[in-house]
Amino acid sequence: MTKKDAPPRWDRRMQQRLARGEAAALGELYDRFASLVHGLAHRVLGDERAADGITREVFAHLWEHPDAYDPKQGPLRTWVAGLTHHLAVQRLRATETAALTEAGHGCAEAGEELERRVRHASVAARADYIVQAMPAPLRAALELAYFQRRDYRQTAVDLGVTEDEARRRLRLGLQLLSTAHDSAAPGAPPGYGGAA
Repeated sequence: MTKKDAPPRWDRRMQQRLARGEAAALGELYDRFASLVHGLAHRVLGDERAADGITREVFAHLWEHPDAYDPKQGPLRTWVAGLTHHLAVQRLRATETAALTEAGHGCAEAGEELERRVRHASVAARADYIVQAMPAPLRAALELAYFQRRDYRQTAVDLGVTEDEARRRLRLGLQLLSTAHDSAAPGAPPGYGGAA
């Protein structure tokens, strides 16, 4: 790992503080990542109470197993998102398997339907993560284009940039979002490849 690739100091310090059992570190971690964790879990599970449960599980896991995160492997944010995704997909598989079995679906049919639902939820969660992690200028351009139905010219005016810059931001943002369907999307949390 080169100096440029070194994990952020905050990530290393946070991991060390958790390993020492500092409760204040868990509070800081929660303040920083709770909305990310809850949002990803909700995106996968589609249920507020289940997302609350996953959020509790993620932070309990971080508290009980602080050495599970290795700062040399990447940012803490990415690792937390990957853990959230993994736990949410496990919960989705368990609840959906029970529901499909109860509904009387055949084993093969239930398995295919479950995998379709898990893939769909995983792609949606990856897309959310990608949007949250992308640089603010790209995210702002995409939000204007998508939510406010602005074309690149209107986006340029709203952002105070040239039309070429607006097109570049939109193109880059869309390229990043297109990786949500990839089995190993660049920048996606570990375990985001496939259904985990």
